Amino acid sequence: MNPMPDIQAQNDSRRITIDKVGVKGVRYPILVDDRANGVQATIAEVNLYVDLHHSKRGTHMSRFIEILNRYHQDNIIAQLDKLLIELKTVLDADAAYIDLAFPYFIQKQAPVSKISALMDYQCFFNASYADDFELWIGARIPVTLLCPCSKEISTEGAHNQRSLVTLKVRYEDFIWLEELIEVVEEVASCPVYPLLKRHDEKFVTETAYARPRFVEDIAREATQRLESDPRIQEFSVEVESFESIHNHNAYALVCRPRLA
Repeated sequence: MNPMPDIQAQNDSRRITIDKVGVKGVRYPILVDDRANGVQATIAEVNLYVDLHHSKRGTHMSRFIEILNRYHQDNIIAQLDKLLIELKTVLDADAAYIDLAFPYFIQKQAPVSKISALMDYQCFFNASYADDFELWIGARIPVTLLCPCSKEISTEGAHNQRSLVTLKVRYEDFIWLEELIEVVEEVASCPVYPLLKRHDEKFVTETAYARPRFVEDIAREATQRLESDPRIQEFSVEVESFESIHNHNAYALVCRPRLA
């Protein structure tokens, strides 16, 4: 059989380095450390990239999937550094990247009835390897916020909204996803629950009313907690409220180190 031409390996004369090239949206089974149960099986959407030298026309897309599937039987999270080193080596790249986004489930009790149901959180890992391995973990946590201004100026009631807080950290020592979720839920007007009976609904309504918070309050209070944790090297807190009385959203962001 005659060898087939390797078009990707052709030289390129345009002298433009590509920062990231690879595959996106690969659905892949993974195991994630679970504080209550030891480990949790879930399905991640995976993006894999490398940089591409200006002299190369293309990369070999099939090799990303080949390398990924070599980790099918193992806890891939604990081996992300090895996976990225292999990507760099096989694809002759200076840097390699992986993003994993996945639903993570926690048994959560209603505050009064104590009825338990599964609550899903969208979590993610972002890892890279250039000169050194770098890993960020994060979660998107839905919460209830009640507007302090609305409460102050109204004789009856106050408007509230469901808000989404995205917490992302880089750390020196191990941090549970559950810890990130707790940071946010503890500073919100009230957590969100998967199942509420009437006594629970009364509780969360009154709890939110007693704890009014702006998006700015959530960003600052979460920042205080993260800055006091010696394990955390860098982080970002992003708060977006899906406003109930406006056709736009309220937004706040804190990054440490601060964005330029």
